[in-house]
Amino acid sequence: IPGIGKGELYKYSIKTARGQMLEKGDPYALMWEMPPRTASVVWDLRYHWKDQDWMEDRKIKSRQAQPFAVYEVHLPSWRKKPGTTFSLSYRELAETLVPYVRDMGFTHVEFLPVMEHPYYPSWGYQVTGYFACTSRLGTPQDFMYLVDCFHQAGIGVLLDWVPSHFPTDAFGLAQFDGTFLYEHEDPRKGFHPDWKSAIFNYGRNEVRNFLISNAIFWLERFHADGLRVDAVA
Repeated sequence: IPGIGKGELYKYSIKTARGQMLEKGDPYALMWEMPPRTASVVWDLRYHWKDQDWMEDRKIKSRQAQPFAVYEVHLPSWRKKPGTTFSLSYRELAETLVPYVRDMGFTHVEFLPVMEHPYYPSWGYQVTGYFACTSRLGTPQDFMYLVDCFHQAGIGVLLDWVPSHFPTDAFGLAQFDGTFLYEHEDPRKGFHPDWKSAIFNYGRNEVRNFLISNAIFWLERFHADGLRVDAVA
């Protein structure tokens, strides 16, 4: 759209087959407004990586038997800014968490889901923005910087990834066009009673493509070294 630039807020207005008007966030948005606001944000992923040595070495190391110790962490609650209840930003975590994990002797760090999610107490396991890291802690470039710093310190980065279910917030994927597009229509297959969330319909080629593309996206664009797949039997 002419005149739309980086940082612009947007949503999709969708008229359903029954004439209902829906306001939806972009499933492929690279950034979202900070919750509880729910608009998508025009952004880019330009970043100058400095972890070339790590990326080359891991091609060899990944095929070798070696010690493996993982530090699992929920970034927003790992440490707060002194005297406040505010979380450290991605760049502040690069200054504190990276040396901590290195000095403790871990080979890898595993982040609980960093993908955008509206409900903070879910710890990231109720994802709405599959292609965006949470803006609570900074921009995509800030998160890239954190991963970059871990790699330069010789530490691998694993991401928790949730391809099984998603929340039913009105601005998200649930009944995206007024129909059961991403989830099963049969509630016995498409709704999780414990989590009150919608379950992806793997039977649809488009849904499988969405999820596989998303997995590759985090590995390629954010240099993740691996994914820990959540809640799949």
